[in-house]
Amino acid sequence: MKSIFDQNTRAELIRRIAQISEANKAEWGKMDVYQMLKHNTFWNGWILGTADHTFNQVILGELFGKIALKRMIKDDKPFDRNIPTSSQFKVTKSEIDLEAEKSNWIRLINAYETYNNPGFIHDFFGKMTKEQIGVLVYKHTDHHLRQFGL
Repeated sequence: MKSIFDQNTRAELIRRIAQISEANKAEWGKMDVYQMLKHNTFWNGWILGTADHTFNQVILGELFGKIALKRMIKDDKPFDRNIPTSSQFKVTKSEIDLEAEKSNWIRLINAYETYNNPGFIHDFFGKMTKEQIGVLVYKHTDHHLRQFGL
């Protein structure tokens, strides 16, 4: 399975991120390209532990999180379309510098080369192994790039 911790996988994702432009329209979902970029930089900052936001696991996640995680990362199948976004990661504003946000996302993707956030707790899945994080981050990134035809 692909993982964000693999150098070739990161290079592939960065190549796809670099292709994002204002012309990209969502093939599903409610986000525009600006919201998708901001969502991903915010989300990756959370996973990496570089941004000032942490969340505790929600009750529903405590009950079903591990089962859902195993189902989502058990194989190479991409995430389903229109999976719900946690409210804390929904972006409503579209007023960002597209090129600056792309650069920020690329910087964050590169930061996985030296990933070190042992205290990370996903708000739904709970405590995760580094291997699980690697697959989840790849699939999340791939999901949003495919959402915009990339």
